[in-house]
Amino acid sequence: AYFTQHSPDEAVEIETLRMHLQAQLPAYMVPAAYVRLDALPLTPNGKLDRKALPAPDSNAYTTRLYEAPVGDMEIKLAALWAELLKVERVGRHDHFFELGGHSLLAVTLIERMRKDNMEADIRVLFGQPTLALVAAAVGDVRHIDVPMTKIPALTRRRSI
Repeated sequence: AYFTQHSPDEAVEIETLRMHLQAQLPAYMVPAAYVRLDALPLTPNGKLDRKALPAPDSNAYTTRLYEAPVGDMEIKLAALWAELLKVERVGRHDHFFELGGHSLLAVTLIERMRKDNMEADIRVLFGQPTLALVAAAVGDVRHIDVPMTKIPALTRRRSI
């Protein structure tokens, strides 16, 4: 989210802004990064010049107090999240979307989890987007061999 302040005297706290947006928007729509600008860049037509917006740096992303992952599932998931989101470390209470995740990365994450034999539904990630909650909802994929069932052929009682 790019934002400006009405007056330099009023300092907008990013955490306050984030909490306000969390109350108004679904979790996946709350911005992951917040960039304060003196003024929004405009084109000669007076429209927002998106190409002139600066890329968010690492300080722009909201962070939570770090607590190391606990258990094999959380450790595996933390490694996947760190790789996909290109962050150094992921804690138990880190929020997938606040770390820079979005719907396309969520689908990629679910596919990667399935390749690693972790069963997950994308709805879980959208509904419970912290590492600990996702890990608690994930199940191991177990393949069970089921013998084939023979289905008897139907015989016709009358001709057509």
